[in-house]
Amino acid sequence: MAMLDGLSKNTFFTVNLRNNALQCTCNTLTFLKWISKTKVDLLLNDKCTLEDGAIVSLNPIDSIIQQLQKECISYTNLTIALSIGLVIILAVLILALVYKYRWKLRYMFYLAKSKHYSYKASTDDDEYTYDAFISYCDDDRSFVLKDFIANLENEGNAKLCVHQRDFLPGQEITVNITNAIHDSRKTVCIITRKFLESHYCMFEFNMARMENIYSRDGRNIIFLVFLEQIQPREMPLMMLELIEKQSYIEYPNDEEGNIVFWGKIKEAIHS
Repeated sequence: MAMLDGLSKNTFFTVNLRNNALQCTCNTLTFLKWISKTKVDLLLNDKCTLEDGAIVSLNPIDSIIQQLQKECISYTNLTIALSIGLVIILAVLILALVYKYRWKLRYMFYLAKSKHYSYKASTDDDEYTYDAFISYCDDDRSFVLKDFIANLENEGNAKLCVHQRDFLPGQEITVNITNAIHDSRKTVCIITRKFLESHYCMFEFNMARMENIYSRDGRNIIFLVFLEQIQPREMPLMMLELIEKQSYIEYPNDEEGNIVFWGKIKEAIHS
């Protein structure tokens, strides 16, 4: 059409389009508009075929163009609305899947960044660097560094991974956490309200859950130690499931109870 318009500026000629079946549809709207405006001498059929197969007169062409513009705008709007709706539905589905598997995705991501990407944890105890990784909030640091190390390392011959002592300097905290959990036979979480409020403490807890599922063949590696009384409604659902499995102990804070307490932890770490 552009070429013919260019030629018509300097040359007079006729384009014979008779015996061509003209279509009056949204797809040919641009061509119909050109027919109505071009200075090229055109020989056309006097009828055209609509979308539904009906045959109508091509004259006056402007009325046909106006009718098609109305129909095509509705069709375009419908197409745009359906496309936007489909994109929104797909986006919601993708976001729902990402949210559902958010901890698995984060676990895989941080494991991929660590040196253990191609390594799958073995059931052989000799494969682990530590007997237990101790997850705790900073408020309970004194309890861990004094009581835990004294009773489990000094007296119990256990090798613990404590972040303030054993994390690799200069490495990302998330990679350090993933490596520590992956290199430890068990993960012991010191549960307090501050622990539940801490972003990194809950990150460690959830990474240990993912380790359970994806690297230890479903074997539980998490042991909960409650330093204070916490109501079930204050705890996440996944933590309540561990309590139902009896994978926890409460700190007694008395001399006789302490003997049983540390004995239970030693048993849990080496089981």
